[in-house]
Amino acid sequence: MLEVSGITVRYGVREVLSDVSLRVGKGEMVTVIGANGAGKTTCLRAISGLLKPARGTITFQGGRIDGRKPHELLSMGIAHVPEGRLLFPEMTVMEHLELGAVRAPADAPPYAERRERCFELFPRVKERQQQRAGTLSGGEQQMVAIARGLMSAPKLLMLDEPSLGLAPVVVDTLADIIVDLHKRGLGILLVEQRVELALRLADRGYVLETGRVVLEDSASSLVENPGVKQAFLGI
Repeated sequence: MLEVSGITVRYGVREVLSDVSLRVGKGEMVTVIGANGAGKTTCLRAISGLLKPARGTITFQGGRIDGRKPHELLSMGIAHVPEGRLLFPEMTVMEHLELGAVRAPADAPPYAERRERCFELFPRVKERQQQRAGTLSGGEQQMVAIARGLMSAPKLLMLDEPSLGLAPVVVDTLADIIVDLHKRGLGILLVEQRVELALRLADRGYVLETGRVVLEDSASSLVENPGVKQAFLGI
């Protein structure tokens, strides 16, 4: 479904990603792990059109998408839930869901069906639908951010650090929801600092180190890899 082939991304003259390749199959959950500054967020930003690669190609469902605008990619079925959630504090929860629905693909289910699906996944979002986003807890804000992405009826959902700053009980709830989405056939590309969690959820994983992919394997194999254990799992 998604194929990233040899992309290089620069911030000015500084090369942040170097010849990075990865793929996400239909209905697959793939994680990208690495230390802070390894280029994980940059990779997602390049895929979602927020950054343009200097070299390499990105294809989605067989068509080349590098260089396309973010709103175009959203209409094609790629939703990006960014690190830090990036909600509008003065907007209500419902207004965020409506905003997420604006660029849904032409073949998306009806708006009401998508909204009810989000309410089913996130009962707290339904409870808080008339509340301003800035008054929500961190966990509630993350739920709204994911629901906003789901309202675009994506075929690929990209999640950047969904557990960041959240209490363990909230992280467990979000993990269950991500697993449910995966079981329903949604393709997911996950960046997550909690490496043990990421590898527990994903089918496959890539390890980024200073902007390069240094390891690719099944999630179960990466958990047992001595280098991954030492670098990320404290074993």
